[in-house]
Amino acid sequence: MERHGANWTLLLVLCGLLPLNTQAGRQMPKLSDNKLCADSECSHPILIAKALQDYYPQDCRFIHIHQGQSVYVYAMLKDRGNLFWAGSVQGSYYGDQEARLGYFPSSVVEETHALMPAEVEVKTDKWDFYCY
Repeated sequence: MERHGANWTLLLVLCGLLPLNTQAGRQMPKLSDNKLCADSECSHPILIAKALQDYYPQDCRFIHIHQGQSVYVYAMLKDRGNLFWAGSVQGSYYGDQEARLGYFPSSVVEETHALMPAEVEVKTDKWDFYCY
């Protein structure tokens, strides 16, 4: 009898009639309490940088960067000597993959184009370090 109940449950989940209990994300430790940005929402890039080497992420807060790849920097974490920057990278071919956002060590890139000064100090919040 229990087997029939399990089969019905599986059938309802597969049909989308019964929600599957999944974890949507998780809170990760903060890397910093403040960040420097070009605007109060950190929506404008500060600079464009070029990756000096490959970088493999430690966890889901970070992004994978390939040597030679362009990186758009949107924020510089402030409290720990600007060790980490926040930015985005895109695949090497149009449509190859969508842009990825995350953190990376500032030491793996070099600035190629300054776009806007990073003069606005913004408090980080839990969503800055949330893994999806």
